[in-house]
Amino acid sequence: MTAVGASRAWVSGGLTWPMLASCLFLSPAPTLAQEEVHCHEAHRFLVEEVEMTAITQADTIDDWRSRAMVPGCRVTASGLTTRTPAEEARVFYERVRAAGWTRTPDPMDAPNEASLRFREDGSDCLFNFYSGGLLGTEAEATVENAVVPGPGERRYNFLVLCMSAREAAPRGG
Repeated sequence: MTAVGASRAWVSGGLTWPMLASCLFLSPAPTLAQEEVHCHEAHRFLVEEVEMTAITQADTIDDWRSRAMVPGCRVTASGLTTRTPAEEARVFYERVRAAGWTRTPDPMDAPNEASLRFREDGSDCLFNFYSGGLLGTEAEATVENAVVPGPGERRYNFLVLCMSAREAAPRGG
């Protein structure tokens, strides 16, 4: 992982220095910087085990489970595959489980199974699979530009939102 100047954003996975320089403009609020620790393992997993390019930044997360805005972080990642999107997502989530992540206790964390919430070492991370540049952020453009598809390959992405592990609020009307 590479820390980028005062921006406190991490980038890794084949980014060039001009791309790194562009990340300096992705500065999170200083009060959220300590929350980036919740993304360390997700970032490491995406870059080292899945071989994606990733940028990590502090963020504020609207946690529907606790019904609160909570400090956290986000990892924006891009990779290449020869599989269909559905097959890539299935294989990815198998790798997450094999790496020791466990599903969070709340079974309602799986809207349409493209996004799954996992827990690792005191952090809850919602892994969101997508393809096709849906976010429109500088981080997304940077990681997508860092991976160039070869013959038969296509890009796919993950947005991972992490925060401290917490229980869901009670359900009810």
